[in-house]
Amino acid sequence: MTTERRGADEKGAGSRPPKGRRVAYYPGCSLDGLASEYDLSTRAVCEALGIELVEIPDWSCCGSTPAHSFDPLLSGALAGRNLAIAEGMGLDVVMTPCPGCLCSLKGAIEVHEDREKRESFLHILGMPFQGRVRPISALQLLYEALEAGLFQDRVVKPLTDRVIAPYYGCLLTRPPAFARFDDPENPVSMDRLLEAVGATIPDFPYKTECCGATYGVTRNQIVAELTGRVLDMALRVGAQAVAVACPLCQQNLDLRQEQVNRHWKRSFDLPVVYLPQLLGLALGIGPDRLGLGKLMVSADFLLVPATPAEPAPSKEQEPGAP
Repeated sequence: MTTERRGADEKGAGSRPPKGRRVAYYPGCSLDGLASEYDLSTRAVCEALGIELVEIPDWSCCGSTPAHSFDPLLSGALAGRNLAIAEGMGLDVVMTPCPGCLCSLKGAIEVHEDREKRESFLHILGMPFQGRVRPISALQLLYEALEAGLFQDRVVKPLTDRVIAPYYGCLLTRPPAFARFDDPENPVSMDRLLEAVGATIPDFPYKTECCGATYGVTRNQIVAELTGRVLDMALRVGAQAVAVACPLCQQNLDLRQEQVNRHWKRSFDLPVVYLPQLLGLALGIGPDRLGLGKLMVSADFLLVPATPAEPAPSKEQEPGAP
């Protein structure tokens, strides 16, 4: 087993979701608003794979980065409330598509495991909590589904001849001791999923580079610079689209592409598509159910059968030669 393969297999193992598995679902605030297409496509793909997502009733904001910066203990309790509800539902895994939410949920587990903080944490939480629920990302759930064979015989419209650059961003697999999934520097889980549905995956060296994260409002020039580098490298490696699994990364790369164009004096027009949207198309799910029309940069080219690229002329047959 290669190092690349082992990184995803070892750190992604442990669940192997069988058909019909029930998983607690925490959509989070982003997927309830600007990233609604991520929510739509995640639900549709899981349904097609036979994974039942049980949305946590009366879920609340996890606090994300602002709460943690203000008070880590309060942040832990905000996220812990959602885990406590899931625990009361009798489910042992909570899936969230947002890496920021995932960090908050895992942070709640970490605070609960700290003996010095546990009593204060439970006091603020004000509800029973044992810390036995395991938070995972949508990427990890889908990768475990792939490893369990749930994609087998379900791919009806493979993404043949589509070159897709997988962009993980800086949170999904980092820090490694916290994420405990895939390789932190060279993750391959998204690569494997896209390969499984027929896409061509280029060697994309910027797959874990930061896009600027939450600086989009306060320091938009930084975001434009960093985002432009990611888009530029994707084009350099021949990508027709970029796959993402983070609502903030998608917004920075897609929604702000006009800002990036002004900053770089370029004309980027590269679709930035959520991973479940790409998987859903390959599974034969309609574009409306996947929210494909909600993207700022159109990805409708994915709905048209691909035309294989013509091979480069050989030295014996130069262009125009008889």
